[in-house]
Amino acid sequence: MGYKVILVHCDGGKTAAGRIGVAVELASRFDAHLVGLYVRPRFEAPIFSDGSLAMDALYRNYEAAVKADEAAASGLFKAALEGKGRSYEWHTAEGYADEALADFAHGADLVVVSQAEPEPSAMGALPDLPERLALATERPVLVVPHIGVTGATGKTVLLCWNGRRESGRAAADALPLLEKADKVLVLTIDPPKGVGDEEPTSAASAVTWLERHGVKAALQRDTAADADVGDIILSRAADSSADLIVMGVYGHSRVREMMLGGASRTILSSMTVPILIAH
Repeated sequence: MGYKVILVHCDGGKTAAGRIGVAVELASRFDAHLVGLYVRPRFEAPIFSDGSLAMDALYRNYEAAVKADEAAASGLFKAALEGKGRSYEWHTAEGYADEALADFAHGADLVVVSQAEPEPSAMGALPDLPERLALATERPVLVVPHIGVTGATGKTVLLCWNGRRESGRAAADALPLLEKADKVLVLTIDPPKGVGDEEPTSAASAVTWLERHGVKAALQRDTAADADVGDIILSRAADSSADLIVMGVYGHSRVREMMLGGASRTILSSMTVPILIAH
């Protein structure tokens, strides 16, 4: 079992090179075909104009900027693949990045995107692309931190487990990475004593399942209130020197609207290592 087709979001922003580098390394590790996708942002005419620039001039400026951005993205993609001997293809779509990526994701096993930058550097950047995409696609989404990564992803993995469908889905989607990891820490966080009537998280069963797949897994239990779960996960990732966090996300998406659980939002905003998320 492995990832045989990996889709990576490409643009001309500052985080593109790191994101593409992670995708190429994973494609080499799993002998996968790599698909690069550039999404042309829609032309949006200004609502207010002083008439100093005609609409056709504005559109020409937009076209020139998009062509330069796509050329930069394509150049980064092909440069990262040079000499790697990998099969690949390049596509261009138009519209919103989350919708285009979700469409192309039907033909992929894994999608690679970047964490949102504090100050977006790419044309048409969506501030919540990872969240939107995770809720819109049935494929796992690997989110690369905007600060970049050093070394391979997935040697030491923190797998978040709460016994819900989403965490089980994330574990199954991450199995190719977990099977190749040197160490997998299964983290389950229980509520404080006397809070709620939660069912057992079945974390021990998850560890047993992983071991039967040849995964080197160990269980860690923590206790925290719901509001602190995201911070606990980030802290345990740092304590264990994890280079990958695997977690399920819950929520729902509507037309251009998105809702996500609080812990997921905390982690996606403060992450410093890649995160594989599944819905």
